Amino acid sequence: MENRTYGYARVSSREQNEDRQIEALTKYGVPSENIIIVDKCSGKDIEREGYQYLKRQILRAGDTLVIKELDRLSRNKSDIKAELEYFKSIGVRIKILDIPTTLTDFPDEQMWVMDMINAILIEVLGSIAENERNKIRSRQREGIEAARKRKVQLGRPALIKPVNFDSIAERVESKELTVAQAIKILKISRSAYYRFLHDSF
Repeated sequence: MENRTYGYARVSSREQNEDRQIEALTKYGVPSENIIIVDKCSGKDIEREGYQYLKRQILRAGDTLVIKELDRLSRNKSDIKAELEYFKSIGVRIKILDIPTTLTDFPDEQMWVMDMINAILIEVLGSIAENERNKIRSRQREGIEAARKRKVQLGRPALIKPVNFDSIAERVESKELTVAQAIKILKISRSAYYRFLHDSF
């Protein structure tokens, strides 16, 4: 059975672009058609739809998975270790472009050398990835707290029901006005109109 090589990319949000990772993977030699999984979500854990599909449905013994950076797997050190152990146990090789020793082919009798070097690097880089996530979370908490102190409203602003809503809604009910005309008069969205209408009953 032919051994296959796949690439995996992850960015933390839908606003971020995965092109840099994909370019690095294809430059290394991963066929573009095999970079089929891209997740756009946090690396706080491994419960990501694309990643889980890749693990459970695509990769098999003898395959190679290439990622650009270790934290593309996760920013949680224990998860990183568990995932690397999992792939090793099922016979899938992991190559991490930012850890050159993972790209080197060692003779079987020297595999212990590669394992030892990689274990040290992964321990260090895993700690860095986890620490970076903790810093991000800390900055987020500090930002939220600072916003609260400045009395900045977080999230969507609360909808305020127009004072003339009930009388306009009655005119819609009597077919004197259409909903389109009503929301124009009230200066609210259609969804807000129906929300206020529902709350009136």
